[in-house]
Amino acid sequence: MSNTQRIILTGATGLIGRKLFAALRERGDELVVFSRNPEAARKSLPGAADYVAWQPNKTGSWAAALEGADAIINLAGAPISQGVIGPRWTPSYKEEIRSSRVIGTRGLVQALADVSKRPKVLINASSAGFYGYQGERILDETAPAGNDFLARVCVDWEREAAAAEALGLRVVYIRTGLVLDASGGALGQMMLPFRMRAGGPIMPGTQYYSWIHPTDEAGLFRFALDHEAVTGPINATAPNPEMNRDFSKILGEVLGSPSWLAVPEFSLRLTLGEMADLVIKGQRALPKRAQELGYQFRFTTLRPALQDLLG
Repeated sequence: MSNTQRIILTGATGLIGRKLFAALRERGDELVVFSRNPEAARKSLPGAADYVAWQPNKTGSWAAALEGADAIINLAGAPISQGVIGPRWTPSYKEEIRSSRVIGTRGLVQALADVSKRPKVLINASSAGFYGYQGERILDETAPAGNDFLARVCVDWEREAAAAEALGLRVVYIRTGLVLDASGGALGQMMLPFRMRAGGPIMPGTQYYSWIHPTDEAGLFRFALDHEAVTGPINATAPNPEMNRDFSKILGEVLGSPSWLAVPEFSLRLTLGEMADLVIKGQRALPKRAQELGYQFRFTTLRPALQDLLG
């Protein structure tokens, strides 16, 4: 399909949202940005058809904007981390992580009940964190959920989105891994010690990082928009996840910097607390469903992906 669509986009100013906003604009889709601060969104992401003030926990005038839209892409949620270094997971911040996703999605679905001409599809963000930390086990979309904090958030998040099926919408959950982005996110933080020639693996080094190039991240969202066969969970991860020790070695080689100074687990736990699990553990998630449905990845292995991003 290549027909222009009117798409509601929440979370447009985040890392994934910015990439997707640009990709959808480039192909001619009409975007309606839902934002807590629509004027700030207008300045940072010009060119949308409209910018709507949205309070995720309140039904208000924003609900009228859902009428006649073709699709909703829901990316809204407080940052899990800002790179490897981010807001510590205090009890209050963990509640913000959860409520911004669960309550925000619930509000969207509840508002849809009063829409006469509803969107055809809800594409809801999720995370490879759904699976928890299962070591070397290969995790496709049929794998069970984990039981740690992030896994429970993802389970509740997807459950709220699933309620839209009863309203006649096709529902997709994009379970995203580590999005590579040189300007920010986890990769931006990982690069810092390599720039100072002090980079190295994060111990134990055998944990898998399920990464994805931004081009394929946006590509999978577009694929889900355009293909009615895409339903349920989709792992947004490249077909070849890497162990951290190999990830660090390749990153060092691409940057022309050695990968030699291992980072011990205890130092990360002292600095990051519970959030250290994101980099000490990990998931070996594979995009089985996306490949079965015919999505063609542009970047299947790490070295070309990093070379493309880092020049």
